[in-house]
Amino acid sequence: MNWELAFLWYATFLVSVTVHEAAHALFAKLGGDPTAYLGGQVTLNPIPHAQREPFGMVLLPLLSLYLNGGRWCFGFASTPIDPLWAYRHPGRAAVMSAAGPLANVLLAAIAFVVLWIIGRPEPGAAEAVHRIAGTFLFLNLLLAVFNLVPLPPLDGAGVVKGFGRPVRAVMEQIERLPYVGIAGFLLANAMVPTLFVPIYRTVSSWLPYPYRPW
Repeated sequence: MNWELAFLWYATFLVSVTVHEAAHALFAKLGGDPTAYLGGQVTLNPIPHAQREPFGMVLLPLLSLYLNGGRWCFGFASTPIDPLWAYRHPGRAAVMSAAGPLANVLLAAIAFVVLWIIGRPEPGAAEAVHRIAGTFLFLNLLLAVFNLVPLPPLDGAGVVKGFGRPVRAVMEQIERLPYVGIAGFLLANAMVPTLFVPIYRTVSSWLPYPYRPW
């Protein structure tokens, strides 16, 4: 087990998912749904988010790190919303759904700038910062791409509902199918390598010294 790498992956995951869920909660509140705000989730403190999803934010990531030697982790979280509010205000709900992945894009952009400034990572502090920023770039781009796949229960499904009543009607029919959440997650997971790899390679090619996640 590479404990240093495992800690880096888990810390990056925790920060990235917390920012993602806090963005959902904030834009839901701004759009008129205080559910997540009243639940204490308009915050960058990971504890309220982990308390809501202890399995997805603590147990599953740590278990995945243990099983693969600290080289990778995955998990999930969620933000409570009022479904009646989302139905009445599909445009606002779509913005709320997009806010999480866009927050990850923002974190990835910050990491990209840090990597660009560092340039060639010399041994020492610069190399450590390069590794941290590179992990943030990789994971946040991955979270953004994965969550924008337009399949329930992912954020992309909520985004496309804002495109108009016909699209929303189709998505609502899909959401009524049995086990659609599990099926959507598995299908999106199968699609992500095809979608993510070219994006990550393109972004990495813009860096003077591309980051290699492993």
